[in-house]
Amino acid sequence: MVIFDEDRQNERVKILRQKEEEELASTLAAHHGVPYLDLSAHPINLDALRVIKEAEAKAAEIAVFNATDKKIDVAVLSPKNEKSIAAIEDLKHRGFIPEIFMVSHQSLNKVWERYKDLSYSFETKSGALDISNDEIMEVTKQVHSLEDIKKMIENVLSLKRAYRISKILEIILAGAISLKASDIHLEPEDADLRLRYRLDGVLTDILHFDTETFELLLSRIKLISELKLNVKEKAQDGRFSIKLAGSEIEIRTSLLPGPNGESVVMRVLNPNAISVELEKLGIHPKLYEILNHEIKKPNGMILTTGPTGSGKTTTLYAFLKKIYTPDIKVITIENPIEYHLQGIVQTQTDPDKGYTFAEGLRSALRQDPDVIMVGEIRDNETAATAVNAALTGHLVLSTLHTNNAAGTFPRLLDLGINPKVVSSALSISIAQRLIRTLCQECRKEIPLEGTDKEKVEKVLAGITDQSYLEGVQRERVWMPVGCEKCNNLGYKGRLGVYEAILVDNEIEKVVIENPSERDIREASKKQGLLTLAQDGVLKVLNGQTTIEELDRVVDISSSL
Repeated sequence: MVIFDEDRQNERVKILRQKEEEELASTLAAHHGVPYLDLSAHPINLDALRVIKEAEAKAAEIAVFNATDKKIDVAVLSPKNEKSIAAIEDLKHRGFIPEIFMVSHQSLNKVWERYKDLSYSFETKSGALDISNDEIMEVTKQVHSLEDIKKMIENVLSLKRAYRISKILEIILAGAISLKASDIHLEPEDADLRLRYRLDGVLTDILHFDTETFELLLSRIKLISELKLNVKEKAQDGRFSIKLAGSEIEIRTSLLPGPNGESVVMRVLNPNAISVELEKLGIHPKLYEILNHEIKKPNGMILTTGPTGSGKTTTLYAFLKKIYTPDIKVITIENPIEYHLQGIVQTQTDPDKGYTFAEGLRSALRQDPDVIMVGEIRDNETAATAVNAALTGHLVLSTLHTNNAAGTFPRLLDLGINPKVVSSALSISIAQRLIRTLCQECRKEIPLEGTDKEKVEKVLAGITDQSYLEGVQRERVWMPVGCEKCNNLGYKGRLGVYEAILVDNEIEKVVIENPSERDIREASKKQGLLTLAQDGVLKVLNGQTTIEELDRVVDISSSL
């Protein structure tokens, strides 16, 4: 009995047809005097596909399958096709030297199929990760929520091909840029890997994926960050940049060894996120008026304080944008330069080569500046030079790591600055935090009662200048709900809460006596400026944020 195997027969017919098609292409190639090529067993250079876009290649019925510098191999169905001829001429105008090969339909389709394997990025000689604007824009258009990123990564994870690692990294980066994440966390656990974004200052889970994929992803991250692949027991720091739509986003990579493998944090330094106008930072109108006056002075020092990630640099950039005019010289000493400002001289420190903040500041003073911004004061040498600059006719803007505005004074004294000089040089000390703002689309109004009401009343009772309380309601607050607009988080965006202490006669007297933070706070009460907690509570009562969010950042209870 003979059993007819239809599938097997169809496969034989398919093979015969493919063979006939290749024979026909070979005969036609000989007729036209053009070399014939069967691409079914020929390697395809993926980078060569970048020479011509997929849609243009298909319209012209051609494919670039190999490239060495400007020499390219081009597959065509027919060398007499007008669209093919026009596309090849265009390639020549662009400086390419094409060699033409005749191929069959199936060979051409094989090359076109590889467009979907094409990674969005390629590494430049400088080590930057150049991301094609068209491709990355497509990804960012598709990413509207955390769920979109999760689905895109899961789709790529299901593909068992080597190129997927580049695509996963690019989706992770594009997602972070699109959702305005400040940091990307890749954390190996016992069984798998956890991916998290820091959104508006809070870490948010994206998804878990397998350890094998993470190992490949880790190698890719190390390569583009110029880190050592074979070093796994030591912490490493690197960087790479993404060129996107005319701006350059720097990614700072940090690797830390752990029991389950190396933990990765990629900090996204997006210049667009830092470029905020002074009016939009959330500064209370009364403090805004004071700051506007202080930054227009020809000399003195303005310090912003707060922990890492509290928006200090954004505030300093906002000051610079506000005061810059073509008739003054502004120099910044930073690490890194996070935002490029037109007309301003910016320099980046490099401690490995001996170019520190102190060295940069000394060099800047020789350049005849009017305004100097120092990224951070962390040692005696930088502090002394900055104070000296403020005393000799320069306006100096800088940051200091203290918990509040009052802490600035003891910190400068700890750094060895003469108390008399501190009060002469320093104009104002500012402390700030960033709080998440409620999503205005879905927030829900609730009555203010219980312990929350007690907290609010105690904070408001400490406000000496009653004009701050004019028109402020105390009966209700708002709570987060969650909707599509805010990724179901209930919060969208961030706002600053601020406090400040001006250097007046009272502060000057106290500073000479080697004061504590408490002494400074007491002496500053007569100024009537809001504390962090007071500014935050007013924003809670305005419906901009919640008591829980304010407590997370400022800790109202301990400030009562």
